[in-house]
Amino acid sequence: MEMITGMGEIIAALMTGDSFELQSALRGNSGMWPLGFIATLVGGLVVAAIYRAVPFIERNLEPAVMVVAYLAIGYIIFAGVIQRFYLSGQPAWSTTLPPFLFLIMTWVGCSYNVKLRTHLAFAEFRKVAPRGVQLGLLILDAVLWFGFAWIVIVTTAQETVRAAANFAIMLGTDNVMQWWFLGTVPIAFILLTARVFENLSADIKKFRNGDEMIEAAVIGGDA
Repeated sequence: MEMITGMGEIIAALMTGDSFELQSALRGNSGMWPLGFIATLVGGLVVAAIYRAVPFIERNLEPAVMVVAYLAIGYIIFAGVIQRFYLSGQPAWSTTLPPFLFLIMTWVGCSYNVKLRTHLAFAEFRKVAPRGVQLGLLILDAVLWFGFAWIVIVTTAQETVRAAANFAIMLGTDNVMQWWFLGTVPIAFILLTARVFENLSADIKKFRNGDEMIEAAVIGGDA
């Protein structure tokens, strides 16, 4: 009952749109974790449904975000070096913005590599295991990834709300808020959860159809 009440408090605070109220509701609230579990589950299923309905987004969303973030980082650093040594001086934000862009690129890239299954999976061992064991290990992958995403979404959502409530501004700027960038982390892990559901669905289908379940993954390859 306490968890349900806590979840209601968080939802009510969220509906107000006030970050200070939401921060107060999250503090010491036992409903935070079950609500985060539901958000992770529902968010992942919704994104997976979008991926299935719009293949263009499924193929290009994560690579596009990674490439744009990478090019932006490169441009800011290159321009900052030129400005520092050959012009009047580099903007103050040129040393604080790239780490936040790297944050976006890293975690969206993590979602993409879950899709490609280029994480540490001991594929050589799994290939020689019985099919039932292979399916069990793949289900274990899904459970672990989902649990990891659940933890990250809850904890980073707290940090995002805290930054918004404290009006944390990116160093070197006047009106660029840190929570704009921190908020991309839970979003990236919602994308990751969708990839987990996609992989799990494909694994169960392969098991039922008698197809090969463990395929070699290549870092930098495509699925």
